[in-house]
Amino acid sequence: MGKEILINKPEEWNRIVTGFHKYDVYYLSEYVKAFQIHGDGEPVLYYYEDDEIKAVNVFILRDIEADKRFKNQILQGTYFDITTPYGYGGFLIEGNVTRESMKRLEQEYTNYCINKGIISEFVRFHPLLSDYKTLGKFYHISKLGKTIVIPLASKEKIWNNLTSKNRNMVRKAVKSGVEIYWGRSKELIESFIPLYKATMDKDKAKPYYYFGKDFFNSILYDLKNQAVLFYAVYQTRIISMAVLLLTNGHMNYHLSASQKEYQHLAPTNLLLYEAACWGFDNGFKTFHLGGGLGSKEDSLYRFKSSFNRDSDYTFTIGTKIFNQEKYDQLIEIRKREMQNSDYLDTDFFPVYRGEYL
Repeated sequence: MGKEILINKPEEWNRIVTGFHKYDVYYLSEYVKAFQIHGDGEPVLYYYEDDEIKAVNVFILRDIEADKRFKNQILQGTYFDITTPYGYGGFLIEGNVTRESMKRLEQEYTNYCINKGIISEFVRFHPLLSDYKTLGKFYHISKLGKTIVIPLASKEKIWNNLTSKNRNMVRKAVKSGVEIYWGRSKELIESFIPLYKATMDKDKAKPYYYFGKDFFNSILYDLKNQAVLFYAVYQTRIISMAVLLLTNGHMNYHLSASQKEYQHLAPTNLLLYEAACWGFDNGFKTFHLGGGLGSKEDSLYRFKSSFNRDSDYTFTIGTKIFNQEKYDQLIEIRKREMQNSDYLDTDFFPVYRGEYL
């Protein structure tokens, strides 16, 4: 009733995913491959089917021993945890969803995880697709914050959804001579990489977000049908760029970068507006911008929300412990390293991977 598919079988993987009416790029093998290259772990697709429902979950399998804090503390290849790949995911479920069918899915999936040595799972539910309410008895659910979606119903609606301030910024960019183009090529990726690094430096980003060249090449070559670069040009110079992911009627704001000294020209405002209009012209239904850093209603969130004042989607996470005894043992291993003034961040999940505070 349940089975796993590994990344070395991309055709079977994608055949299962695209068999669901509602899916997005985050579930495709080409997308998760980039994060395997980045060193996140082993991508796995779990597929369940019975007479009433079918369900799919995509996750990254991480060997806990590979974490430097557990080196020589536990056996390699024995205990694992799993997490949604960077972005969004969570179970997609279709069919006759009832309490009984969900109970069967939960039991089968739990047995699979326990038999595989999986200690815990962390899920970032797709705000548009994965129904966390259906999974409320399986995961511990937490609502973190709002996320912004632009409905691509018409160009008129796209424009009217902008705040008045944002409309003025778009007009300013056009009047200043900023022009928006799109494409995908090795040259564009090579332009994006240093601009992205400079942006991460400016934002004092965590080391994880400094993706390598092989990662970006994977976006170019593996996601050739699902990724496009939009970029803003001012006086022959690229001053803002964004990688957008596209599939099954959905557009997603993935990675972005810009020249700080040109921010006053509002190139990213114009870029996202033009991208939304392009999405409508090409038959896409939604453009997901995401939320603020850490799901906070910060300056990034306020910028994104200026593209749709009425967006009412919520970013939700789920956590699950499959082996409480081993989970607690891993926390104790971390505690043995602690200094007198240290304590683990218990708001982090799983706690045993948390930082000292």
